[in-house]
Amino acid sequence: MANKLISEIPLPKSIANVFAARNISTAKDALSLTEFELMELLDVGLTEVRSALSQISEIVAPPYKTALSLMEQRLQNEHLGGHFPTGLKGLDAALRGGIPFGVLTELVGPAGIGKTQFCLKLSLLASLPTNYGGLDGRVIYFDVESKFSSRRLLEIGLRSFPEIFQMKEMAQEMAGRIVVLQPTSLSEFTQSLEQIKVSLLQNQVKMLVIDSMAALVSEEHEQGVRRQQALSWHISFIKSLAEFSRIPVVVTNQVRSQNHDQASQYSFQG
Repeated sequence: MANKLISEIPLPKSIANVFAARNISTAKDALSLTEFELMELLDVGLTEVRSALSQISEIVAPPYKTALSLMEQRLQNEHLGGHFPTGLKGLDAALRGGIPFGVLTELVGPAGIGKTQFCLKLSLLASLPTNYGGLDGRVIYFDVESKFSSRRLLEIGLRSFPEIFQMKEMAQEMAGRIVVLQPTSLSEFTQSLEQIKVSLLQNQVKMLVIDSMAALVSEEHEQGVRRQQALSWHISFIKSLAEFSRIPVVVTNQVRSQNHDQASQYSFQG
């Protein structure tokens, strides 16, 4: 919001024209100067400067929240006891109820174990109405490896919730709640995170899925410390989003397995 143009802020025309004439084009430009610097630069009085700064600040400042409203929002988001059930009894038991709200959950395993399918199922569940065990909201799905399949998503829906997905309009509505982003680089991913931040904080999104995190830097950075350093800011940022917005955040990662049969050893797959 600091980069919001002065021309988009409803200031009196006379003062807006002076800002434009002095090349003060954004809110950041104006708020970076003191009142007396603006008086000298704009050649206007203190009252006019303070009035303009007040209007600019009111427009660009994020809306405040009281401690009570934050507590009520947290309680509302935790209506399932703080966890979002996955539908896999063994996994839900291991996680003490399902995917927890307000934290980052990492799903790790070798290629082919079903991490992407699990993410598809979670996204579908989160989009469902609350009376079907869903979160009745939008899901943002980062499909880094281009594995997202809308056809597979609808197949899962038809098999698991035929009473909803046999109706074309309902199926379209549920599928339309899942927003898929496909960043091709770490910089694109960073930009996308910044863009969705407002939607997350306004409680419009009920789940965030990133499939997969390591793929963002697999070709840009070598293994080990450099990869961790490249992702450290993003992981910290995602954790803060999860904590503040109180939504489930699921991130997948791959591991190399020496045993090709290892994928079949997980008891909760059934």
